Amino acid sequence: MKIRSTLISLALTCATTLAVAAGPFEKTECIAPAKPGGGFDLTCKLAQTALMDGKYIADPMRVTYMPGGIGAVAYNTVIAQRPAEGNTIVAFSGGSLLNIAQGKFGRYNENDVRWLAAIGADYGAIIVSDSSPFKTLKDVMAAVKADPSKVVFGAGGTVGSQDWMKAALTAKAAGLNPKAMRFVAFEGGGEAMTALQGGHVQVYSGDASEAVQQMAAGTKIRILAVMADKRVPGALANIPTAKEQGVDIEWPIIRGFYMGPKVSDADFKAWSDTFKKMMATPAYDKLRAERGLFPFDLVGAEADAYIKKRVQDYRKLAEEFGLAVTK
Repeated sequence: MKIRSTLISLALTCATTLAVAAGPFEKTECIAPAKPGGGFDLTCKLAQTALMDGKYIADPMRVTYMPGGIGAVAYNTVIAQRPAEGNTIVAFSGGSLLNIAQGKFGRYNENDVRWLAAIGADYGAIIVSDSSPFKTLKDVMAAVKADPSKVVFGAGGTVGSQDWMKAALTAKAAGLNPKAMRFVAFEGGGEAMTALQGGHVQVYSGDASEAVQQMAAGTKIRILAVMADKRVPGALANIPTAKEQGVDIEWPIIRGFYMGPKVSDADFKAWSDTFKKMMATPAYDKLRAERGLFPFDLVGAEADAYIKKRVQDYRKLAEEFGLAVTK
């Protein structure tokens, strides 16, 4: 009997020790809500590298791909099936917020997750194949004006998505009704890049950082314009803005992470504190710059307030284009 009691006691002690040891930074996972190769993938891998290099986690973070609805599947899955996982973060972008504003994530809205952090800023970009006859943004505009049926825009998302908005603004600047432009939707930036190289679309209205990473990996593409208010430094320093080329379009993009709605306050705070500490280091600045992102660091309550305001702003923009929105 004493032996049995001792074994039970030891088992309980071990279980307690394991429970205490388990925490938000064990067996960490980042969900990229698209197929590999796009901006969500880039966002997860930035966190994966920064957390590991800074020794904030002991084992490499697992990156899981969950495509569907340009983020809708991941959003719904985390809220409905995995709401309390304190070791799981999910990538989002300004495009995710735009989709939420239009009700594309189903019955859930911006109040149904815990917004963890904004980790950097990106900008929209007009991208073509390296073999394209278009050498400047003005070339694209002239071609659209001459015969819009011969210029097919590709994007990672359906009508009303972030990439569609960038294409729509470009078409509008060329004097074309955005609803009349030729447009092909893809499930994420990776597929859109492949279609661009294959000649299935002529112009990709994607993200600058995504394009930089693809070019570094040997993808034969060319960036014609960056949708920033002024020319950006680093890998994009030689790329003119749309404004410089006479097209008054800006499209800043934020990238970051959210967590499930039932993640404990303690785990959420642990992640918030870690991201805040990590993003304040020169090492993180270097990693972010290598991926074509620019400083934009918000965590916790500040991130939450900013994101919810952006969703409201996107609702107004969607209404201007005659798109459905949620209230």
